[in-house]
Amino acid sequence: MSVEVRPVVREITQERIDAYADASGDHNPIHVDPAFARATPFGGPIAHGMLVLALIGEMMRGRFGDAWSRSGKLKVRFKAPTRPGDTVTASAALAKEAGGVAEYAVQCATQSGEVVIDGRASVTVAG
Repeated sequence: MSVEVRPVVREITQERIDAYADASGDHNPIHVDPAFARATPFGGPIAHGMLVLALIGEMMRGRFGDAWSRSGKLKVRFKAPTRPGDTVTASAALAKEAGGVAEYAVQCATQSGEVVIDGRASVTVAG
């Protein structure tokens, strides 16, 4: 049973980063202090990796609902920073399906096509 997963697209704003910092309690200045962040090798603020990763979870939950909550698994690599002003697209492509489990190649990429997160997601789709 091949199942298409609709991409999720979100703009990463400084306001979204600040709200995530408040929700998570992670106020590292690389995320929330533009003056501090400009003096780092990143040259400016970067989004929390888990903020960006959440787009993959949102995408999979949107397609698989409770099955994702019960059986979803992720294995990803963080490849590059995401910055305020980036528009990130989370996408999934079916890699294999066997025994009622579907495995997807997943990624988050910026508007320029830079992959910032990639990996695999699996979910039980039958049984």
